Amino acid sequence: MRHIISMADLTVTEIDELIATSQDIIISPVKYREACRYKKLATLFFEPSTRTRLSFEAAMYELGGQVLGFSEASSSSAAKGESVADTIRTVCCYADIIAMRHPKEGAPTVAATHASVPVINAGDGGHNHPTQTLTDLLTIKLEKGRFEGLTVGLCGDLKFGRTVHSLVHAMCRYPGVRFVLVSPEELKVPSYVKIPLKEGSVPYEQNTDLVSVLPELDILYMTRVQRERFFNEDDYVRLKDSYILTPEKLAHAKAGLSIMHPLPRVNEISTEIDQDPRACYFRQALNGKFIRMALILKLLEVSV
Repeated sequence: MRHIISMADLTVTEIDELIATSQDIIISPVKYREACRYKKLATLFFEPSTRTRLSFEAAMYELGGQVLGFSEASSSSAAKGESVADTIRTVCCYADIIAMRHPKEGAPTVAATHASVPVINAGDGGHNHPTQTLTDLLTIKLEKGRFEGLTVGLCGDLKFGRTVHSLVHAMCRYPGVRFVLVSPEELKVPSYVKIPLKEGSVPYEQNTDLVSVLPELDILYMTRVQRERFFNEDDYVRLKDSYILTPEKLAHAKAGLSIMHPLPRVNEISTEIDQDPRACYFRQALNGKFIRMALILKLLEVSV
């Protein structure tokens, strides 16, 4: 039995296999419709979610399985003071696999140590979000056809952005990747996220000016400034509009640029860009269903 808590739990070979399975699901969905018949997925979301929770549920339904769980902590016994460990032990009595989101870093790790079924981290605070990263990797593969040799710009909240942290750790394992980290000084990527970049001699630069670096990017990964991670409302208000992508700013960007965003967006990407063929964030959201289908199949050791 395996758990997926961070991208470190998957080898590059396994990531490539998951992407290949996802691509096969896209091409031949009928083949997978009964793959998880009589299997149950528990979605334990102690923190709000739209895409991650619904894509997990859609993934299980499209595999022929069933879903149970809760979408907010207040509708579970956590509101009565129940520990994560006790919640997990209980849910394992009813489900074959668990997807869990929690506002506290490390909570899915605690869950995994007490679980008798596979646990998937669906986001823990500002720490990790491995299935979003798998979604991002599938999107890059479908849009670019490769991972090698890409210049990836990460823009916005790089301090609290768990999707950014996971993506850096994943993509630095592919040769020729270069990162451009764009953020206000107060929201720079944490030092621990840069460790694998330094250890692997992966080139990166830090910048505060998005427009100046746009022409060199193959991928622009925008993120929102996350209000829920701030302790001071004044700091959030001061930083929330640091970067707003508009058609005018894209004038000198590559014609083949791929604009990504884990969503939800607030105002950091103008809605005018939605019709630009370079905007792939809604395709990215759809890809989340396919990659989560592939991951469920892998952890439940289901062959098709």
